Amino acid sequence: MALTRADVEKVALLARLRLTEAELGTMTEQLTQIVGYVDQLAEVDTEGVEPMAHAVEVTNVFAEDVVAPSLPREAALANAPRQNGRGYLVPPVLGE
Repeated sequence: MALTRADVEKVALLARLRLTEAELGTMTEQLTQIVGYVDQLAEVDTEGVEPMAHAVEVTNVFAEDVVAPSLPREAALANAPRQNGRGYLVPPVLGE
């Protein structure tokens, strides 16, 4: 499937890209090549091939949840530029 210049202009508009005339020509060629490669994949016989989410077998790699002592509040606030002994002080974002 060959893309037209109008197709590339539409994609650029949707992507909020401002392309020059030279860039439009280059992108038209490059995107046509990419679509051609994807079309080649459609030619592969996948009959009887199970769909998969990962190319390799994935196992759960999460560690078990273990209750451990927390960092003391004083240590957590030690390097804060501003704090009040209970938490970080930050400038107001939504006004006073």
